Amino acid sequence: MSPRSRHAKKARRIVVLNERDLDNPRSGGAEIHVFEIFSRLAARGHAVRLVAASFRGAAPAVTMQGIAVRRLAGNRYSYYPELPFALRRELAAEPADVVVDVLNKLPFFTPLVSRVPCCAIVHHLFGRTAFGQVPFPIAVATAVAETAIPFAYRRTPILAISESTRDDLIARGIPGSHVVVAPPGIDAVAYTPGPPDPRPPLILWIGRLEHYKRADVMIEAFVDIRRRVRGARLAVIGSGQARGMLEDLVHRRGLGEAVEFTGFISEARKIEYLQRAAVLVNTSVKEGFGLTVIEGNACGTPNVSTDVPGLRDSVRDGETGLLVPFNDTVALADAAVRVLTDRALRDRLVAGGLAWAETFSWEHAADVTEDVIEAAIAGTPAAVQGMPPAVHDAPPA
Repeated sequence: MSPRSRHAKKARRIVVLNERDLDNPRSGGAEIHVFEIFSRLAARGHAVRLVAASFRGAAPAVTMQGIAVRRLAGNRYSYYPELPFALRRELAAEPADVVVDVLNKLPFFTPLVSRVPCCAIVHHLFGRTAFGQVPFPIAVATAVAETAIPFAYRRTPILAISESTRDDLIARGIPGSHVVVAPPGIDAVAYTPGPPDPRPPLILWIGRLEHYKRADVMIEAFVDIRRRVRGARLAVIGSGQARGMLEDLVHRRGLGEAVEFTGFISEARKIEYLQRAAVLVNTSVKEGFGLTVIEGNACGTPNVSTDVPGLRDSVRDGETGLLVPFNDTVALADAAVRVLTDRALRDRLVAGGLAWAETFSWEHAADVTEDVIEAAIAGTPAAVQGMPPAVHDAPPA
């Protein structure tokens, strides 16, 4: 039976709760995931509304990619306490068949505040990593709120974007039978290999410049890499609060013009970098899923990533990239140098990465999301039990 044949043909009225929309200056991978999925559901005939936080210069309402976006007045801090009241008003004005909680920051607890069926999409939970990312009071609030997730969502069908996230949910008390895994997809038309090797020894680091992403580990490792690989360069792609600190570190380590900070760049420019880089590095302490890793694979760029939740789901160690211990600059430098200098290893990782990237599909992720939505509307999380816990195929042999 094909994935599409499982789905009800009836159009659903879907309300999605997520702090940010794509135009928000702080949007990231979670927002890309939300819009890739729900723009496809909108194209299939579902009526999709997103309730998000406002930001400076934002219109209160806009339609993007077929999704009606409503932004609550205030800011991202007032968004969470206001949302329960705003959701009630939203549902009273225009009923919905289901509410989808996107849990990648504070949980919304919709099952406790609304009688409308609810399901959830979970990118990752913060746990103790919140204390390294946000001010202490917010980190405490996040950690405390997450302890209530098993109670609030105990009967809720949940889609996790990686096996690591599923394992985290189960460890916190969510029944495993309620959680299915559907990883993100990629745009196979846009993300394609660049010119064939040899590529210049350019290393990429891509992500938000926040403390928990640990770009500083890459910079420290690059001191050693530069000594061992002639002409090695590093491009740090992204924006965020840690940029000043990272630029100071580059200056203190005497790396000078060997390190480039691009700031935020367009998707097209990111692809150009991936198509000419020799290796992509991810040093984060935790991820929901390393989508940039797969995008790099599709562009023929091997990766070196820390062996942490999320990244170990996107990297097949020794086949599509290399995993190294977290915060180990020596191991990181050694692995990057191997990819830069060992042609046989590099060829193997490139070939494995290209095959691995071909197995990721946004259409498939949208299919599974529809299944989870239907389970929520039916009020039978057991419907999720009919799906395998992991719905992602292994790479071709």
